[in-house]
Amino acid sequence: MFRLRQVALVAHDLDAVVGQLCETFGLSICFHDPGVAEFGLHNALMVIGDQFLEVVSPTEDGTTAGRLLEKRQGDGGYMAIYECDDLDDRMAHLAEHDVRVVWAGDFPTIRGRHLHPRDVGGALVSIDQPVPNGSWTWAGPSWEAHRDDPVVVGIAGVTVGAADVAAMASRWSELDIDRAVDFAQAGERGEGIDGVDLVATDRSRRGETHDICGITFRLV
Repeated sequence: MFRLRQVALVAHDLDAVVGQLCETFGLSICFHDPGVAEFGLHNALMVIGDQFLEVVSPTEDGTTAGRLLEKRQGDGGYMAIYECDDLDDRMAHLAEHDVRVVWAGDFPTIRGRHLHPRDVGGALVSIDQPVPNGSWTWAGPSWEAHRDDPVVVGIAGVTVGAADVAAMASRWSELDIDRAVDFAQAGERGEGIDGVDLVATDRSRRGETHDICGITFRLV
């Protein structure tokens, strides 16, 4: 099993972006994860079905997220986080393809690995194995109580901007992480997550788009 479980955005103004997302998509905050302070960040998570939309914002200088804000000249996509049930096997496969790990966390209820974006291309990707399957420590102890889907019921996928679309698509395929992702020609902001597709509760709203946090959200 390998599925997109969480998408993270990075913003200069956390509260403003989270407020706009909640208002537009009928979401509510399920958790503020104190653990992201390790990375010089604060955050908020919102639940969509059993998946999660996260916004992070730097609280100090010199963070990876802060450098991305500067590099891409504003708010935008940050991470694609995948859930799996075979982390060790996947990491062995990634090591065979020269993918470095920039952060590893092993906790009683979840294990995670952040992959070096230069070795993957287009985004910071994390592969995480929760215990038990389907749980999600990053979203806090009571995220299921926040499941209310008036506008959207799931995250269908992300769109990653690439300087060389074919090469990046081939790399993600080689690494066996090409799930719930499309690739498009990068614009003037350079490579990165540029789009998120959300599954509309009201099917008549498919095709709507909303530009928030440097991301084009599309209802599908």
